[in-house]
Amino acid sequence: MVLAGTQITVSCIIPAFNEAARIGGVLSVALGHPDLAEVIVVDDGSTDATADLAAQIGARVIRMKANGGKAAAVFRAAQEARGTHVLMLDADLIGLTAGDISRLVAPVRRRECEVTISLRGNSPAIWRAMGVDYISGERVLPIGDLLRAAPIAGFGLEVWMNRGWRLARRKVCIVSCPGLSSPAKAAKKGLLPGLMADAGMLRDIFRTASLPEVVRQIVFFMRAERQRD
Repeated sequence: MVLAGTQITVSCIIPAFNEAARIGGVLSVALGHPDLAEVIVVDDGSTDATADLAAQIGARVIRMKANGGKAAAVFRAAQEARGTHVLMLDADLIGLTAGDISRLVAPVRRRECEVTISLRGNSPAIWRAMGVDYISGERVLPIGDLLRAAPIAGFGLEVWMNRGWRLARRKVCIVSCPGLSSPAKAAKKGLLPGLMADAGMLRDIFRTASLPEVVRQIVFFMRAERQRD
């Protein structure tokens, strides 16, 4: 919890693994954005030029020696971030705009809510119908929410955060980002590797949160406030 009267500053954390082909578009929007105090790219043991490219563009880069997964990369960056809050962005986003960042940050900066989470334009249809994507990677939260030590499977990070927010009864705002999308893993890796990556993500999620807990999280988010264009 950030005390009333404390100036809110936002550190942007972008975990990245072999995203040299895509991260430039995200950084072109995030770097220099007036709502962001710094932009940190965590290169999670990439074998391509992700880290070098991010550094050349102007991001602060943390290089992990080996691939440890999304959770480990985000925790590493949070330990060095200087903001009171964190904006998490995926490195492969398509269609990210300065307005998306502003809309995600604004409700927290105005103290209308404690955390925000995006609803992308290409979220599964069922999530868009319900008005929430419970594992969306674009979210603003107090940095303290990321500094609690926990052994989390890589892609279990979002449901781990969700559980903490639900138990703490955080005030959440869902931010509609209809022009924002994330490419399917099959489009990035090929059909079979993509399906295996999707299976690995689901494995991480349900290692971290049981099915009943995931349902409780979805219900919790469905009661959140909505912010639209």
